[in-house]
Amino acid sequence: MSRIFEDMLVVDLSTFVTGGFCSLMLANQGADVVKVERPGAGDDIRHSGPPFIDGESPYYWTVNYGKKSVELDLKSDAGLAALYELAEEADVFLQNFRPGTADRLDVDYETIQALNDDVIYCSISAFGDTGPWSQRPGYDLLVQGISGIMSVTGEEGGDPVKVGLPQTDLITGMWAAFGISSALYRREMTGEGDYIDLGMLDSALPWLTKQAGKSFAGEETKRMGTKDPVLAPYQAFRTADGYINIAALNPKLYQGFCTAIGREDLMEDERFAENADRVANMTELEAEIEATLTDRPTDEWMDVFVDAGIPAGPVQEVDDALHNEQTEARGVMTTMERDGQEIPVIEHPLNYDNADSGFESPPPELGEHNEAVFAELGVDEARLEEMREAGAFGGGD
Repeated sequence: MSRIFEDMLVVDLSTFVTGGFCSLMLANQGADVVKVERPGAGDDIRHSGPPFIDGESPYYWTVNYGKKSVELDLKSDAGLAALYELAEEADVFLQNFRPGTADRLDVDYETIQALNDDVIYCSISAFGDTGPWSQRPGYDLLVQGISGIMSVTGEEGGDPVKVGLPQTDLITGMWAAFGISSALYRREMTGEGDYIDLGMLDSALPWLTKQAGKSFAGEETKRMGTKDPVLAPYQAFRTADGYINIAALNPKLYQGFCTAIGREDLMEDERFAENADRVANMTELEAEIEATLTDRPTDEWMDVFVDAGIPAGPVQEVDDALHNEQTEARGVMTTMERDGQEIPVIEHPLNYDNADSGFESPPPELGEHNEAVFAELGVDEARLEEMREAGAFGGGD
């Protein structure tokens, strides 16, 4: 089967995660992603560890499967000219510079569109192209705080806590991939390219959902640990050897849960009669449930809940989350070889009946495809030699 974005060329000037995760998603669907990097240094994410494996951060791997790497010195005439050759053939041009930087580098939308009228150009920044904060630098940590995410993350009465992964980077990358896909669909109908202005803060706010709903209703939003503001029991509970998440979020499930743990008395307790009562008395309900769950280990409780059809799941360590019978059955974790090195791969979750998907190559080494990419565009050996001598690929190439 063919892949949905087969033969689509993405030129990606972005660094780290926001643009990188976007082009990763496109590569998984078959796009030919050319990662343009600084000669001799590359994307900073290559060196963002520790830990390092053979001098490279495995964090870099997780955002760069299936791409090609080209070193181009965009401060040189030769490097810029080489980029323009790529841009002329590109379906998508992606960058995550602070507003104004692309103009200074002569890779702004107007410049690229003049070379390629129907290009889809996506510009990612912390706060977008407009507004009083547009020139501020911004990273995931800052946006998690400004967006309100940290204000509702952490234990009640405790300090605000950052989500333990680069959430707003990833949110933004996914919005970028969705926006690019939508613009490509529109181009198929109209023949027109487009410019996408995407800010990280704008990207994060729609994800507030139920917390935003409380704000709309004039209610206080606050940190609640694993508890939920509108459902109970819907949180993590301690067991004899760890934690287990319980999602007994409707009357049938709540009654089934109480029966499964031998606490039918909780169904008769007026403090917990309806969901609204349980939400109002979460602390008391938690104490009652944990008094029972801490008697047995997580695995034993999971056997009980699976048999009873209760939505429950252990709080796993990352390695257990990546490697278990479910991920093995679904083929989520695979490996690829690169120069004799085995690289773990986390596959993406889209499985089609009528199209293929998946990563076709390991994350590239810096400059691995300097010449191959241009050869595929029809550049002959004489021209490649000119590019090398003029320093298009940096002084060391």
